[in-house]
Amino acid sequence: MIRFGTSGWRGVVSDEFTFHNVRKVAHAVAVGVKESPDVGYNSDEYRQFLDGAAPSRVPTVVVGYDTRFLSEDFAHEVAAVFASDGVRTLLSATDLPTPAAAWAVLAHRAVGGVMITASHNPSQYNGFKWMPFWGGSASPAVTADIERRVEMLGDHAIKSMSDERAAKEAWMETLDFRKSYFDQLESLLDVKAIRKAKLSVGVDLMHGSGRLYLRPFLEERLGVQVVALHEDRDVLFGGRAPEPTPESLAELADLVKKKKLTLGLSCDGDADRFGVLDAGGEYIPANDVIALAYEHLVAHRGLQGKAARSVMTSHFVDAVAKSHGSETRETPVGFKYLGELLRSGPFLLAGEESGGLSMRGHVPEKDGLLACLLMLELVAMEKKPLAAIRARLHKSVGEFLNTRINFRMERLRQIMELEDRLKLKPPLELAGAAVWRIDQTDGFKFILRDGSWLGLRSSGTEPVFRVYAEAHSPKRLQEMLDAGKKLLQGKF
Repeated sequence: MIRFGTSGWRGVVSDEFTFHNVRKVAHAVAVGVKESPDVGYNSDEYRQFLDGAAPSRVPTVVVGYDTRFLSEDFAHEVAAVFASDGVRTLLSATDLPTPAAAWAVLAHRAVGGVMITASHNPSQYNGFKWMPFWGGSASPAVTADIERRVEMLGDHAIKSMSDERAAKEAWMETLDFRKSYFDQLESLLDVKAIRKAKLSVGVDLMHGSGRLYLRPFLEERLGVQVVALHEDRDVLFGGRAPEPTPESLAELADLVKKKKLTLGLSCDGDADRFGVLDAGGEYIPANDVIALAYEHLVAHRGLQGKAARSVMTSHFVDAVAKSHGSETRETPVGFKYLGELLRSGPFLLAGEESGGLSMRGHVPEKDGLLACLLMLELVAMEKKPLAAIRARLHKSVGEFLNTRINFRMERLRQIMELEDRLKLKPPLELAGAAVWRIDQTDGFKFILRDGSWLGLRSSGTEPVFRVYAEAHSPKRLQEMLDAGKKLLQGKF
């Protein structure tokens, strides 16, 4: 059964993620954008997006792909189905980051975009991400419509058109989206300040689709000296999931320290998530990057607006926003909810603890390259390491320490039973203090009056509970984490 998660439909290649299933999903999308007034190119919102002009008789969709096994072939199959269904495709000439595909949707005023990617998941996975005309993740209503259409298809064969015919009849056009995306990124930065700082950085592309984007942009557009790792395409990602964690960035940390570079920058498999290392190779958690980015945009760039974050993301950015007279909105996990807020106007920055960030005036989709560039710009302007800037912020708004661990259980059934117990009899005390508020927006979040909190959220796809904790001291953080482990062991 094909189901869309927070960032699209994903599955193991040759098991669930097959050419036949990809054709079915592509056909469902094609029919949907032509028939459904709620999600298609005939919707009133899409006409407003086109500034009142009527959309073309033939809808256009951007199709991109990452560096995974068969990604390019899957993308061509999508284009072939679209052509057969009367949908024109702008197909990427190379593998590209998801945010670049999202920007291409906006730049070409397309009805939407397909990205073949499984993002940071291990190499055996691939995925199908649908981004409607707003250039961000599809809403639950849109993905539910796609799922319904796929289910109605059953096992029927899906028609497709050959690449030769599609190109000859102008149903498919191959484009390089780099220049447009580079121009967009440059418009969001103070290029003069960065060039003047004469910075040197290390980058780890993790064999992903940021490989043709991050280093070239840094060198060509910003004049930054770059030492790059893992820019080649490796469909196995060096034997590990392409996720920029402290463990996976150990080689980059050594490089930054050895060569005395200003920063270490990294992106995941499709470059929508970021990883940032300070001078000396110190890992800067995503929670801190989000707060630093908001402080930077307001204090140095003179921008104004609210902050938005997912429910399990640190309250650090809340404190920074409050110090500037602004507020923060909390959403369920999934950048589609944050993207919706960015589209609404008053929000300057949105971020999530798993390494997602974007800002007003850009795509309502997480962009790992943008996050890296904002940290680069911050260091260029401050002329100080990120850790020093963070320490100053902590002194001003308070210290926020946080962590996340995965707690594996034997069976998914255990997770369901635990969730039922937490709903029926939630703990009223944690780590020796009364629970002040319980938030069940997405999982369980137990908040104490001293500002510390514990979050529990099931994976949804495997027997794993994610445990989140935040406090203002290392001792209190460990106490909260221990309390979370006891809850998952049924000791409450």
